[in-house]
Amino acid sequence: MPPTDLIFDDGEPLESNRHRVAMNLLICSLKHHWADRTNFYTGGNMFVYYSSKQARNQDFRGPDFFAVLNVEHNPLRLGWVVWEEEGRYPDVIIELLSDSTAHVDLGVKKLLYEQVFKTKDYFVFHPFDVNSFQGWHLDLDNGYQQLTPNQENRLWCQTLGLWVGLWEGMVEDDLTIWLRFYDQAGNLVLLPEEYHRQRADAEQQRADAEQQRAERLAERLRELGENVELL
Repeated sequence: MPPTDLIFDDGEPLESNRHRVAMNLLICSLKHHWADRTNFYTGGNMFVYYSSKQARNQDFRGPDFFAVLNVEHNPLRLGWVVWEEEGRYPDVIIELLSDSTAHVDLGVKKLLYEQVFKTKDYFVFHPFDVNSFQGWHLDLDNGYQQLTPNQENRLWCQTLGLWVGLWEGMVEDDLTIWLRFYDQAGNLVLLPEEYHRQRADAEQQRADAEQQRAERLAERLRELGENVELL
C-alpha cells in the first residue's frame, strides 16, 4: 500500500526572493490566462510523489513550476501524489536554476522527468543568468529533443499552446529579466494586476480621446457662431 504519512514541506526556503517571484509570476499568469478553464492544475515548489520507495526514502522532488492538463482544478492540494491522481504526472515542468542546483536540474531531474514522469515539455532558467534559458520536448522514441528558439528567442510549449520566453520589466520592485508566457500571436500573458492596469490605461485613453473630440466640436461650434454673428 502507498504511504499515507507524506511530508509536504521540508522547511527549505527557495534559493532567493527572485526565485520566489519568478515562480509565482509563472503560476499566477497562467492561472489568469486560463481563468475560464477548470480542467487543469498548476503549482510550484510542491513535492511530487510518484512511488512508495521514493516516499519512504524522503527523496523529495519539487518542481519550481508544473502544470497538469485535463485534471480536476483543485486548489487545496498540498502536493502532487501520482497514485491519488489516477497515475497522472506533470505535463510541463519549469525549473528555476541556481548555482547549487543547476547540475541536478540538468542531470538527475531531467532524466527523471524524461524517463519516469515522461513530462512532455521541460524548461530551465536561472533568474540571475539570461543565457541559461533552455527547453526540451519529449519524443517518446528518442527522449528529450532540445527546442529551437524563434526570432524573439522564445521556445514553443506545445502542451500549453504558449511561447516561453524572456521579458524585461518590474515585478515586485525588482527590475530584471523574467521568464514569461506569450500567446500564439506573441502577446505577453499578463498577470491579473497587469491586465487591470492595461484596461484602466485603455479606458483613460478613450476618455481623453472623447474629451479632445468634444473640445474640438465645441471650438468648431464657437467658430460657426461667431461667423453667424458677423453676417
